[in-house]
Amino acid sequence: MTRRMKITLGAMAAVALSTAAFASEVSPDAVEFTDDGVTVSLTGVAGDPAAGAEAFKSRKLGNCLACHTSTDMSKELFHGDVGPSLDGVASRWEQPMLRAIVVNSKHVFTDETVMPGFYSLNVGQDVAKDFVGKTILTAQQVEDVVAYLGTLKE
Repeated sequence: MTRRMKITLGAMAAVALSTAAFASEVSPDAVEFTDDGVTVSLTGVAGDPAAGAEAFKSRKLGNCLACHTSTDMSKELFHGDVGPSLDGVASRWEQPMLRAIVVNSKHVFTDETVMPGFYSLNVGQDVAKDFVGKTILTAQQVEDVVAYLGTLKE
């Protein structure tokens, strides 16, 4: 087998793997909520807590610090107090419930919560045209944020 054939086969395998991973992603309108939360991973890929921390604090992604405080993020600016402190959140909620809250907190709490559904297409009125039909976070970013929240134990 030539070097070119090996590279081509490697590239084909990478495409096949990425297509398989994409095919297993749960779409926002297919997420199943149970009494225990969202028990099935949205991607089938484990979340990365470091990537989740980045999405958590990013003002262009999760922007969780706009509403929540977290001692773990004490070096970051502008912690909000609209929502509860997330210190010890993994001791209060199991992973499926954390996933459900991040996916669509309105489904877990009530429509009155100001927390957005980060993996929901039901985002309210007057959405900017560029964001219609899009989620705030990708399925993998949700898994990453849930993995990060899982590190916040008492």
